[in-house]
Amino acid sequence: ENCEVVDGQPTCIQEAISTCWATGSLHYQTFDGKAFHFTGTCTYTLTKTCDPDPTLPNFSIEAKNGHRGNLEVSCVDSVTVHVYDVTITVVRSENGIVRVNNHRSRLPISLAQGKLHVQQKGKSVLIKTDFKLKVLYDWDDHVVVKLPSTFSGKVCGMCGN
Repeated sequence: ENCEVVDGQPTCIQEAISTCWATGSLHYQTFDGKAFHFTGTCTYTLTKTCDPDPTLPNFSIEAKNGHRGNLEVSCVDSVTVHVYDVTITVVRSENGIVRVNNHRSRLPISLAQGKLHVQQKGKSVLIKTDFKLKVLYDWDDHVVVKLPSTFSGKVCGMCGN
């Protein structure tokens, strides 16, 4: 919820969160719920800020896809988040570890004067920002991106425009 004073009265408004995910042999679901399948083996932008808005922070999230023994199937091999002049890369099977600006770091960590937190949540890594961006990756083949509605119409990438 986002709470503020409206016409002199305290009011709490439920903030909408959009979710995008990629899993398995790269089944995607976009922020607006559309599903598609894509088996390319490059680095792809899942989402990033595309419409400059001085009130919103810039960020980008990329997934590097690769083959795992079967040339007809590709899966997420790593996820990279760029935000607040920090680059966090999570590499498949490096459980409990992330790379911060190319240096391996054990979890949990707090970065960018506390505006960026990285922790383990169950069997996944959770990257979260002060502006409510959340990225979960299970160190295998499933990535989820959650973004508040304030970014609606201001992002582009595989997760949708």
